[in-house]
This record gives sequence, C-alpha cells and structure tokens, in this order.
Amino acid sequence: ISLIFVVVIIASIFFLSLFFRVEDIRVEGNTHYTDDEIIRAIDIEEGDNLFFFDRFAAISRVFSKLPYIEEVSLKRALPNRITITVEESTALAYLILGDEEWTMDHSCKILGKAAEGETEQLVPVVNFKPGTLFIGERLTSADGEEDPVNYLNDILVQIEGRGLIPDIDRVNFKSPDSPEIVYNGRFTFVLGRYGMVPEKFAMLSGVLATLKAGDAGVVDLSDGRTARFSPN
Repeated sequence: ISLIFVVVIIASIFFLSLFFRVEDIRVEGNTHYTDDEIIRAIDIEEGDNLFFFDRFAAISRVFSKLPYIEEVSLKRALPNRITITVEESTALAYLILGDEEWTMDHSCKILGKAAEGETEQLVPVVNFKPGTLFIGERLTSADGEEDPVNYLNDILVQIEGRGLIPDIDRVNFKSPDSPEIVYNGRFTFVLGRYGMVPEKFAMLSGVLATLKAGDAGVVDLSDGRTARFSPN
C-alpha cells in the first residue's frame, strides 16, 4: 500500500509538471507600466508550471521593482492561463527639495523623481524636511516623527477627495506643527496642530463658498471649529 501511494504521488507530480504549463499570460489594470514590464517583474514566462509557481514571492518582487504598483493579484485558470491584475498608484503631489522634485501618491509613497512636465497637475509640497527617500516606500520625516507624515497624508487625502487639486498653489510645512495651504493665489489656510483634518477641510470648503470674488487673505482653521478670516 505504501509503495502504491508513493507511485501515485510521483505520477501526480509528473502529471502536473508535464501538462499544466503557462501558455497564456494576461495583464489587466495597468496604465503606467507595459504588460512586458509587469510580466518581467513577476518573473513568469511561458513554460513555467502553473501549480508550482510561487505567487506570494512573485507579488513581493513586483512591489520592490515597480513603485507605481499599489495592489496586485494573480489568478490561475486551468489548463494554462494566468491573469495578473494590478492597481496602480497615481501621483498626486510632489516634494520640492532644492532643485529636485519627487512625486508621491495620496499615502505619501515615494514614486520617483518627477519627469519633465509631470508636476503640472500635481500639488507642490514645500519646506517638508524628509528622511532618506526610498522609491516605493512611504515618506519619512528627518527626525523620525510620524505625525508630520501622517498630517501630510491626511491633507492630501482631503485635497484629492474634495476635488481641490487644480486650485492648490502649495502645501507649506515651514512650521511643521501648523502647515499652510495656499489656495488660488488668494487665500492662505492655516491648519494648526495635527488633528481634526476632515473638519478643518469641511470649514475650508465652507469658507470658499461664502467669500466674495475679490476677497483675499489668511483663514485660520487651527481649532477645527471656527474659521477666522483676516483680509489682506
């Protein structure tokens, strides 16, 4: 009985390795990277065994090689197809460091140095003091504190969610405890200490709806409850 069991196992392994080989590789959801770039990062090719292919190791390789990839899944379909589905990060902002510009997504993941013309539709972030920048990893602060990064993350999420990107001139971290948003060349919104970010942006939207066309000045949203407008 034991010998028969061993023979059956060997025969099954031989059958799987012989017949279930990849012949059809499909990529879905990609725009920033080509199909070939993603397939090379996954490190799969026609002829690989469908059952013995390590999906978890392949996914890890993608994240390390292609920073714009946010999520990836691999689905096997017998007898010979594998479908790679990706969700890509979108550059939302860029960090200005001297003469360098580094793009990031809404979660503050560093995507790379900005290409020529890439920043035209992105939100500039100035005076933020970062730690070492690693492409594909989240931004860190120079002193290792998480609050400045989390604050920027929350700010970018609100800017994106409320459709404010075209009118934001810059997000200014000259005072890390109280960043400012310069809006449309007319208003400077002072956000105050980290906290109540959605509430502050709700007030920001309310202020924009009530101010007149010729108004300009500083709007203090620091306490998260009251907007104080100081005209220029």
